[in-house]
Amino acid sequence: MGIFDWFKRKPRVFAISDLHFASSVNKPMDVFGGEWPGYEKKIERDWKKKVRKNDIVVVAGDLSWGMTFEEAKPDLDRIASFGGQIVVCKGNHDYWWKSVSRVREETKNNIFVLQNDAVKICNYVFCGTRGWKQPEKGKPLADEDAKILAREEERMKLALAAGKKLRGENDKLVVVMHYPPTNSKLEESAFTKMFRENAVDFVIYGHLHGKVRKTLKFDKHGVRYFLTSCDQVGNKLVRIK
Repeated sequence: MGIFDWFKRKPRVFAISDLHFASSVNKPMDVFGGEWPGYEKKIERDWKKKVRKNDIVVVAGDLSWGMTFEEAKPDLDRIASFGGQIVVCKGNHDYWWKSVSRVREETKNNIFVLQNDAVKICNYVFCGTRGWKQPEKGKPLADEDAKILAREEERMKLALAAGKKLRGENDKLVVVMHYPPTNSKLEESAFTKMFRENAVDFVIYGHLHGKVRKTLKFDKHGVRYFLTSCDQVGNKLVRIK
């Protein structure tokens, strides 16, 4: 393939989440059994095998167990070295993520950071926020959780508004969030309503581990949803298409 053919080639989009890398801290995930033993090398091997230079990889939160940015930096650099253009959002265990401006300034230039806003790469617009737990039917959230969820819903509105400004006629709109946008019954939520009203194409999320949900992919009102927690997808990147 010649250089001009490379530039013509459209990027593919892959996704994974909940990497929980721990280069600087003692936080082994293999104690949880299942898919976790050797998972880091499995992810790296699959990533490098699949991803070309101009492809896009979405990582939907929980990148590193580091408590400070200095502890997380080796993990971020390692992820960047796997290749591709990488879009990341914050997870509930990304305690090191205090200042979005610092994350943007000190990560490699192939990492694009989302926090209540949007970024456009080729004909894809990515927008999102962390999200929060959803109420189950007949089980309302505690007051503090309800407040956090309401705040995250407002942040998603900001992210979608930013995405709308960037979106061209033929662009795909991709929402990236860490928490599931709906409950275990896949019922309508403020998030899913927003996605339908804004003609979102794909929603990528993570957070769920173990035997928690059989549905890794589902459609709702014309929007395609992907659960990408690494232990749920066999530590392999999921193709978004």
